[in-house]
Amino acid sequence: MDAAEDTPRPSGAREDPDHPGWWSWEDIPADSFAAATGKLLFRPDGPGRGIVRMFPTEKHLNLGGSLHGGAVMSFIDMALFGGGRCAGMSRAHYVTLDLTTKFLSRGRAGVPLDAHVELIRQTRSLAFLQGVVKQDGEACYSFTGTLKKLRESS
Repeated sequence: MDAAEDTPRPSGAREDPDHPGWWSWEDIPADSFAAATGKLLFRPDGPGRGIVRMFPTEKHLNLGGSLHGGAVMSFIDMALFGGGRCAGMSRAHYVTLDLTTKFLSRGRAGVPLDAHVELIRQTRSLAFLQGVVKQDGEACYSFTGTLKKLRESS
């Protein structure tokens, strides 16, 4: 087994050729809801932690010129899965059971968002996660979420 196979990462993620040290999904169908979030990058950040990066654009803005809450929550939901795997969450098929987000400051287009995800605890069927999303080092959103394991991944 090579080092890439030993690295905790989301299923289907590959080393990103444009961002050394990061993983990304290359095969998200262009017409899927997930594709609306744009390219995501993933990497472990020490035991029990992962980072997921989003590149917000003008298409993610609300009418007031800030990142739209729905775009932010979609990103955080995806970060639970990708960041959770980078944090060591077991490989399986999960669904979101709950997600709570606090909006601390306005996010903007053109500056990456980094979701710092922490795996708090994992049971046989649940994964409890929390984290903060930062932009330019400033906390913009905090979150907690629970994922439910439906079946083991093959």
